[in-house]
Amino acid sequence: MKVLALGAHPDDIEIYMFGTLCAYAARGDELAFAIATDGSKGGKGDPGALSRLRKQEASDAAALIGVTPQFLDFPDGELVPDRELVMALKALFARERPELVITHAPNDYHGDHRALSEAARLASSFSVPVLHADNLRGVAFEPTYYIDVSAHFETKLAAIRCHDSQSPERFVEACRQLNGFRGQQANQANATVYAEAFRFEPAFPFVDIRDLLPPAPPVRAVVNRAET
Repeated sequence: MKVLALGAHPDDIEIYMFGTLCAYAARGDELAFAIATDGSKGGKGDPGALSRLRKQEASDAAALIGVTPQFLDFPDGELVPDRELVMALKALFARERPELVITHAPNDYHGDHRALSEAARLASSFSVPVLHADNLRGVAFEPTYYIDVSAHFETKLAAIRCHDSQSPERFVEACRQLNGFRGQQANQANATVYAEAFRFEPAFPFVDIRDLLPPAPPVRAVVNRAET
């Protein structure tokens, strides 16, 4: 199958969904990455130079799993789900023909993330299901699916560290905490089990997309203490 990862900024795919994308790559699925903004406001200094640097960082990270990202080049910090953005996404979906789109949650903390999420919903219509990634630190997010990313977690951290301009260790630690918690939430007591969480809102004609996803963490047997 083909999966399209859609991030608002040059490091979003790595932070929010890279472990799952590694799992897709490992099983031989085709991946496409698209980044909506130019990343020019993600730091101090010349916006043009920063944009070029961040695009190179995103390219280096995507190359870890053999992907070349596309850049839609909307102004950083100014995304709105207007006709221009929706039509750009429609064109992207028509060109790439994905069977699944993964992007930000509609209640994410960042305005660009929320705008992209809404535009993806409008652009997808009934052509492709849209899966929403966890919010930063899991705030106000209610998962419906968990993906086991334990085998790919170090690759995810390496991808985040490609974004040297963004002081990446803060995101490394945030992902270590959140993905570890999501692994435990999926009934795993092992501290080395990591999971990425997602939410899917069924919309005709897509009701259950479980068959489109890599495996969840394995179910751990529950001990009946009354019998021990």
